Amino acid sequence: MTAQKLAAVLDHIDADFDNSLQRLFTLLRIKSISADPAFAADCEAAAAHLANDLATLGFRAEVRPTGGHPAVVAKRSGEAGAGRPHVLFYGHYDVQPVDPLALWTRPPFEPAVADHADGRKIIVARGAEDDKGQLMTFIEACRAWIGVAGSLPLDVTFLIEGEEEVGSKHFAAFLAQNKADLAADLALVCDTSMWDPDTPAITTALRGLVYDEVRITAADRDLHSGLFGGAAQNPIRVLTRILGGLHDDSGRVTIPGFYDGVKDLPPAILAQWKALAFTPETFLKPIGLSLPAGENDRLMIEQVFSRPTCDINGIVGGYTGEGSKTVIPSQASAKVSFRLVEGQDPAKVRAAFRAYVTERLPGDCKVEFIDHSGAPAVSLDWGMKPLAAAQAALTAEWGREAQLIGSGGSIPVVGDFKRVLGLDTVLVGFGLDDDNIHSPNEKYDLKSFHKGIRSWARILAALAEAPRT
Repeated sequence: MTAQKLAAVLDHIDADFDNSLQRLFTLLRIKSISADPAFAADCEAAAAHLANDLATLGFRAEVRPTGGHPAVVAKRSGEAGAGRPHVLFYGHYDVQPVDPLALWTRPPFEPAVADHADGRKIIVARGAEDDKGQLMTFIEACRAWIGVAGSLPLDVTFLIEGEEEVGSKHFAAFLAQNKADLAADLALVCDTSMWDPDTPAITTALRGLVYDEVRITAADRDLHSGLFGGAAQNPIRVLTRILGGLHDDSGRVTIPGFYDGVKDLPPAILAQWKALAFTPETFLKPIGLSLPAGENDRLMIEQVFSRPTCDINGIVGGYTGEGSKTVIPSQASAKVSFRLVEGQDPAKVRAAFRAYVTERLPGDCKVEFIDHSGAPAVSLDWGMKPLAAAQAALTAEWGREAQLIGSGGSIPVVGDFKRVLGLDTVLVGFGLDDDNIHSPNEKYDLKSFHKGIRSWARILAALAEAPRT
């Protein structure tokens, strides 16, 4: 593949950028909120819109049913050649609810380019970053290649779902049912972040997740605290004592066996991360904090990217309305999540947590647990050839070495790709920490969108020529 052809594609992206932006705006106007049944028709409209758009590029695009919102599967026919690499690109069209609406500075489904406080140009809308803007960077890169060269440099299958924001609960079954159609050499995902506004990154590890709810019941009704206080067991006190013991003074999780299988980072990667200057000043200060709260013998970047965690996400019990009501509640509950790293078994962590709670339960109390979700951690082979090719392409576009980083978050579909389809995944994204995803005033930097398109154009060219393993 000639450098001249890639240069022509990049020039086309620059010349057509205003049109790319308008195509993104059209998608952003669709209110595809997957969590709210009132927007089911909008989710169907988003899937149909994407299928129609991909069809204009020569893809055979289909909207396929799932157990929930539909998915889009698209292949470009008549282009496959013997020995050509084949990638499966994944994105999602569904978005988070917009509440609280009053905190938005403009209507969330009326996208616009605005000025950030620091002078950056930004796209403001729900889904601007997560994940419609990210998804469209890849579609626009394909559009440019087809417009200039008449074809793509490798084979591409699109897989776009509509339930990522509600846990992709029907997606593993969909992958299994469509396994033959989704065969490829490698999966690509654009739903992650850059290191900073000028430094690209590839996410090579995702933490897994265990999410459990624990509910403790004592008396068979709420009790008057004046009549029963001192004699009756209080489930809030029981629950908070148990939860308070989940961490020791050093920040380590105290559940027996929790760290079984957890490995330290390779020394070379740890040295690379140390050089990134990930500090409380840069990471915590913007959110009004100053002191890392994780394991105190670990770097803060390890605490966020490569160490397992336990967090209490919510507690409910007793009277929480206005004014006062002197009761000893019958029940208290908490939602607890564990972010897992490679080597940890979600089923064993869940069982160990439940045993930890049950063993500390006093008489007159009983406990029940509700399983909300679980997924193992995902870690890529640092020596994977497609990873090196993507890293070199990003470095060429941004003029800074692309960083290989971990992510504190979880993308369960990446594990499903490995388990169901046997595919490794390269995760490249152009989001930033201040993009307000899942919050009011979600945004996507205009630079991220523009250079994201250019980056994918380069990556497609690089993967076409790179060894596959």
